[in-house]
This record gives sequence, structure tokens and C-alpha cells, in this order.
Amino acid sequence: MTYTTRQVGAANTLDYKVYLEKDGKPISPFHDIPLYADESKKILNMVVEVPRWTNAKLEITKEEPLNPIIQDTKKGKLRFVRNCFPHKGYIHNYGAFPQTWEDPNVVNPETNAAGDNDPLDVCEIGETVAYPGEVKQVKVLGVMALLDEGETDWKIIAIDVNDPLASKLEDIEDVEKHLPGLLRATNEWFRIYKIPDGKPENVFAFNGECKNRKYAEEVIAECNESWKKLIAGNVADSKGVVLTNTTLTGTSSYEPSIQVPAANPLPPAPIDKSVDKWFYISGSA
Repeated sequence: MTYTTRQVGAANTLDYKVYLEKDGKPISPFHDIPLYADESKKILNMVVEVPRWTNAKLEITKEEPLNPIIQDTKKGKLRFVRNCFPHKGYIHNYGAFPQTWEDPNVVNPETNAAGDNDPLDVCEIGETVAYPGEVKQVKVLGVMALLDEGETDWKIIAIDVNDPLASKLEDIEDVEKHLPGLLRATNEWFRIYKIPDGKPENVFAFNGECKNRKYAEEVIAECNESWKKLIAGNVADSKGVVLTNTTLTGTSSYEPSIQVPAANPLPPAPIDKSVDKWFYISGSA
């Protein structure tokens, strides 16, 4: 299967959308892409939302048919992640696993917080900088449990199977061995990245410990089961998630002929110079 993107509008504007296509047919990155590229080899599909070292807060939208990637807004203004020294923008290729859902109706017994109503977040740690809408094949290495404004917000640590280091990384301890400092930096970044916007430091469950691959796989399986209930209409409250899809023939939200805007890629709009500012967070080291 070949996944491609259909860009509408210019990056860094309210009109910007990235739709995904499979073999030229529009699909939902939330619902239509299988979680596993090869389940027997534990290789998963990841949809990239934000390329490493960029600042625009891009995400798979839950509120529009076929869930295009858009830039998040607050009070009508585009959202950008600040540069918290020494971190430039997002420090990983950041995205989500398709066919997963962190159920906001269910409180996790270990984190004591409900899910955040999003697909499961993934931090891809390979060396190649991705692009919005890229579908990567990754293997899972571990997971952190961020508690974001009272919600459980799992962060899966994964690596592109084609990365030069992939064959050497099988579990979370291998990350520290081959990429020393990366997990500490990841923890720091998630703790402090909202501070420049006037929010308190984020906290983690498990004292910030990164759980191993086995634990991460259990989280993924749980979120995949939650998505299956969501797409089947078997949840107490779908929280406004649009379930439209073009491949899941057994679902009531199957719409194979749904139309999406024609491709209209435009050059990125200029970003306000304030986005490049460094913020020095006391005690972040």
C-alpha cells in the first residue's frame, strides 16, 4: 500500500490541511490506516504530524471528516510550541498510531486519570526528519505516562525500522545505551514546554520513569481495543470524534465516495519572528 498526502492551502495558516490517501483514494489517518504494518514482526504504522525541530502544533483533527492534519488553534490564533533552551521546537518526529484512542470515559488504574480523547502519541527517535502526513513503519521501544492537565497522555517511544540504529534497539535500555541523554531530554521537554505560555510544569506518572517495550505494547493494545469500541459505536460518549472512513465496510460511518478538497499546495506562509525566540527555563537542567 502506498500512502501519499494531499495538501490544501499554505502551512502556517488557518486554511492549511493535509489529507492522507492510499493508492490515490482519500482515507482517514485516524481510522483507515491499519495499526500494524506487519503484526507478526511487531512493526506498526505511525502517522507523522510534526517533523522534528519544527514549532507548528500540527495534529490529526477529530472534528472534521477524514480527520486531516491541521494546525491547532487557541482563541482563533495558530499555536506554536516555544523553544525551551536548548530544545528547538519538537525534539522528535511526533505523531500518532492509527486505530488507537485514549478513551476519556475510562480512568486508568495506574495513572488515576482518564484518557485524553486522542489517538496514541508517538515520539519517533530516528535520525531522518519526517514530513507532515508521512506514514512510517516503526518498532516500539517504551512509553512514558505524561499527566497533561489531569488526563493520561501516553508517549510511546519508537524508531523507524529503516533507521541505521533500528537493529540495535529492542527495548528501552538500548535507547540509553546507544542514544545517551535522549530519554532524559525527552522527559525534560515534556515537563517544561508549556511553561513559556504561562502554564505549570507538566508531571509524569511513575516518577517520570520510561516503561519498557512490553508495557508499551500493553498500552497500545488497550488503546486499539478502545478504538474498536469507538468505531463500532460501543462507547458511552464518543466526545465528538468524527468516525467517517472510506475502507471499513462493516461500520455505520463508512463513506467510500466522500469528497475532499482538491489538492492546492501553496508555499508556507511566513512565521512571526517571536516563534524563534529562546526561552530559558529555570531549573530545567
